[in-house]
Amino acid sequence: MAGQIEKAIKITGAAEHNLKNISLSIPRDKLVVITGISGSGKSSLAFDTIYAEGRRKYVESLSAYARQFLEQMQKPAVSEITGLPPTIAIEQRSASHNPRSTVATTTEIYDYFRLLFARAGQPHCWVCGKEITSQHPSQIVESILTRPEGTKIQICAPLVRGKKGEHKDIFTAIQREGFVRVRVDGGIYDVRNVPDLNKNKKHEIAALVDRLILKDTIRVRLADSVETALKLADGVVLVLLQKPNADKANGGNGKWKEIIYSEKFACPKHPQASLEELSPRLFSFNSPYGACRSCDGLGTILEFDPDLIVPDETVSLESGAIDAWRKGGKRMNIFYNRLVKRFCRKMGTSKAIPFRQIPTEHVRILMHGTSGADEKKYGMSFEGVIPNLVRRWENTTSEYVKTRLTGYLSQQPCQSCQGARLRPEAIAVKVGGKSINELAALNIEEAQRSFSRLKLDKERTIIAAAVLKEIQARLKFMVDVGLGYLTLDRMSSTLAGGEAQRIRLATQVGSGLVGVCYVLDEPTIGLHKRDNARLLGILQRLSKSGNTVIVVEHDEDIIKCADHIVDIGPAAGAHGGEVLAQGKLSDITGCQRSLTGDYLSGRKSIELPVKRRGYNLRKCIEVKGAAENNLKNIDVKFPLGVFTCVTGVSGSGKSTLVSEILLKALKRRLYQSRGKPGAHRTILGTSQIDKVIEIDQSPIGKTPRSNPATYTGAFDVIRKLFSMTREAKIRGYKPGRFSFNVKGGRCEYCKGQGTKKIEMHFLPDVYVTCQSCKGTRFNPETLTVTYKGKNIADVLKMQIEESLDFFANFPTIIRILRTLADVGMGYMQLGQASTTLSGGEAQRVKLSAELGKAATGHTLYLLDEPTTGLHFADIHNLLNVLQRLTDCGNTVVVIEHNLDVIKMADYIIDLGPEGGDAGGQVVAAGKPEDIIKNGNSYTAKFLKEKLG
Repeated sequence: MAGQIEKAIKITGAAEHNLKNISLSIPRDKLVVITGISGSGKSSLAFDTIYAEGRRKYVESLSAYARQFLEQMQKPAVSEITGLPPTIAIEQRSASHNPRSTVATTTEIYDYFRLLFARAGQPHCWVCGKEITSQHPSQIVESILTRPEGTKIQICAPLVRGKKGEHKDIFTAIQREGFVRVRVDGGIYDVRNVPDLNKNKKHEIAALVDRLILKDTIRVRLADSVETALKLADGVVLVLLQKPNADKANGGNGKWKEIIYSEKFACPKHPQASLEELSPRLFSFNSPYGACRSCDGLGTILEFDPDLIVPDETVSLESGAIDAWRKGGKRMNIFYNRLVKRFCRKMGTSKAIPFRQIPTEHVRILMHGTSGADEKKYGMSFEGVIPNLVRRWENTTSEYVKTRLTGYLSQQPCQSCQGARLRPEAIAVKVGGKSINELAALNIEEAQRSFSRLKLDKERTIIAAAVLKEIQARLKFMVDVGLGYLTLDRMSSTLAGGEAQRIRLATQVGSGLVGVCYVLDEPTIGLHKRDNARLLGILQRLSKSGNTVIVVEHDEDIIKCADHIVDIGPAAGAHGGEVLAQGKLSDITGCQRSLTGDYLSGRKSIELPVKRRGYNLRKCIEVKGAAENNLKNIDVKFPLGVFTCVTGVSGSGKSTLVSEILLKALKRRLYQSRGKPGAHRTILGTSQIDKVIEIDQSPIGKTPRSNPATYTGAFDVIRKLFSMTREAKIRGYKPGRFSFNVKGGRCEYCKGQGTKKIEMHFLPDVYVTCQSCKGTRFNPETLTVTYKGKNIADVLKMQIEESLDFFANFPTIIRILRTLADVGMGYMQLGQASTTLSGGEAQRVKLSAELGKAATGHTLYLLDEPTTGLHFADIHNLLNVLQRLTDCGNTVVVIEHNLDVIKMADYIIDLGPEGGDAGGQVVAAGKPEDIIKNGNSYTAKFLKEKLG
């Protein structure tokens, strides 16, 4: 780049992974895009060098004591980095799988919700729904006296509720006030002989003020005791009740029931609807004080699911419609067949008709058993399928039976809280007429509108002003990054990688930091072209606020709007790792060695197909009545034998339609899978395909032992080849000898890992090369066997493109390896650990594995955003592969936003028109040339430019 950059991050001698000892200067406080072909070294520069060094320098500045609690990072392979500000990475990693993590909790919006409801909420009675106000001591006394005469009661003043510590000062204060007994964690003790408390556990401590038996004559004493407790516990009294025993006139011996009374909130008509002072923890489903007692704040309970018990309603009872009562052994099958026959005879139902034709009332009794009224009406008692399964689940000691019954369980909404996750007390508190769970159920755009219209009284307006300002700012940031369609209570585990990354981006924007270096990994993933401008505005706002924003990106819009571009290449793997060009857009397009420049300048492009395949909508798979999530009861046809692209704005329902309904319904039909499809009436045309294959971006393996060679099956053939060499035959080595996963040929010192992990306490864990095998994974005897001068460890270190020449005489190996090269993975080592692969690379390895199999011509392939992490040139290669699959007679369905993929499709299904509740409809369907004529489609607007 011409001229010297004064305020810059200067990198000298970066050699991490495949980087070729590069040196460059990146301007500070600018939007910088690092681009280049997949595998060229972009992430190695951005994350493994710049971010890693920034974080390492920060951690090194802390004390040795503090460092032991932090995850450490090794120093990257770089000579020097100067001018580097504190770094924050916002990666494209999968979202949290914790079921308690939601969009609202991740963005901290829910924390502000809890504070708002605790300080400005209006409690209501959860029995009658009326507002509840403060309760005077006389009202509390009257409420207690409504209990039956003879009831034993204890009046307690709660001083500690759910707080950690030894609380010795509390016991001293209780003794000083003249009380002799204290209630600690449910037990009554003399205040002078309280056992030592564990300071790391939460405790409940209350002073025992009085013990009484209810009579007409105790009103004055009861009132004095209540007032004393209220004064001591700051307006709260705990009353323990014990019902009278039938054979004892004076008191009882049953369990004690706790009732909390408060001077602040209570319903006069329903004493049980009594609240202590509102606090944020009451509204947290992650706290035992706020979480629903039945589901522990999860909102769902694992229960037997009728849809899994009867997977196919077209089957009759006689033919085994109740899948859970099959495969239980011969004796059990005979027993259950007799039960079904008896049920049908008593109910007057034919056992030969399809399950869906059985009357609704009969189905209820069959599944849930008879009630008292049913027994009178039909003259029989029937346990019911679900109660029977519950009883077997609870009583069996057989792991086999447990495992089999687990397949019929699914997460069902909790009946106590109806999925709200909270206790009735928390749900009954309202702000602006809405409870906290009702606000969390809104999508972000609706919540933004709701808070803009919120009206509170004068006092609450003053109290809530700061909280409301923070909530509205965070909601605005979420809308600005294109996530307005997400509901606040949506679980983080259901978010796509791009959505999770943009949530973290919105959170960072809301923090208002200045002087930071943000490193982002493809923030445009999952984003429709319509929303790119809003995301770009956020990134530019960050840089103009005094932050350096480094983005690893392939999106044309982001690259063209960058202040500074760094192009890495020229190819992937060992052929990459160089800075080809950097500077303005003209510097990149003017570089003849740059593939990025070729595509941005128009020297190369993805050409439209000469002729599109014709489709016949009478030869299709049709989903009828799709109504899961935001889908509006739509009928959608997927023509067979063509390349179909499902598109639409983010949140329009694409993944719900394809992954939740189409894929799961086909798996159930073809493989008898127990996965529960999303809500739909039926699916037609499934007999026209014999396989359905999902190619997603989940890892190909969870351990470093998994690699492209093992996943695609190439390593099995390679091991067999080595076992056929002369040396192996002499030694009697079988294919298993050349596996690093089993004893025999592997190095036993490192168990075939090649490295040993050394824990260093407050320093980073050190991974050292195994001293026995020198990182080869195999023992010396195995390594003596060679083929063409290379042993098995040398072969695993070979790049795929190099191995094509090495195994040229073996068609089976070449067929598998060629597919890896065809999907742009030629730069990768055969034995590269799966844990080092990106989501896009893992997806392409899976794609190549499918290409390497013999095609039936009747397979349906489903892909969700396969262009993730792909350069223009890689997308070109990917499209060629997908067209090859389709040319063999297969059907390819792709969820995609990339216009180069959309324009190549034979058939497009465009959902929308908006995201969330405003989406879920088929806006347009047909050839690309037909789609662009639709004025309601956002996709059409941008696709028109691509089609010229």
